[in-house]
Amino acid sequence: MNKKINTIDEYIAQFPKDVQEKLEKMRDIIHKASPKAEEAISYGIPTFKLNGKNLVHFGGFKNHASFFPASSGVKAFAKELAPYKVSKGTIQFPYDERLPIGLITKIVKFRVMENLEIVKTRLPKRTTNR
Repeated sequence: MNKKINTIDEYIAQFPKDVQEKLEKMRDIIHKASPKAEEAISYGIPTFKLNGKNLVHFGGFKNHASFFPASSGVKAFAKELAPYKVSKGTIQFPYDERLPIGLITKIVKFRVMENLEIVKTRLPKRTTNR
């Protein structure tokens, strides 16, 4: 992994076929949950951005795929994430288990709502000159 990765396709291609399938599935889940999000590589891993801000990241590791929905995404779904290894902003999905499509979808949609709230609060307020 010494080569600079520029696209999610390049990132996924560096893994064994079985891992590629899991990572492609995660990518597909994220796309379906947030169709307007744009793909990027940030921090050396696949990233989805919405309104110019990082939405979620994911990555492949030796025994698991990690999903990075920020600490708010982990905290909001703590009960549902109990079966998985989690840290402040990361969830690990073992390769030998099925990806929890519904849960990942809910977390991405939660992050989309957070993103929209942030954008809304940062919009300049209208002024009227009457």
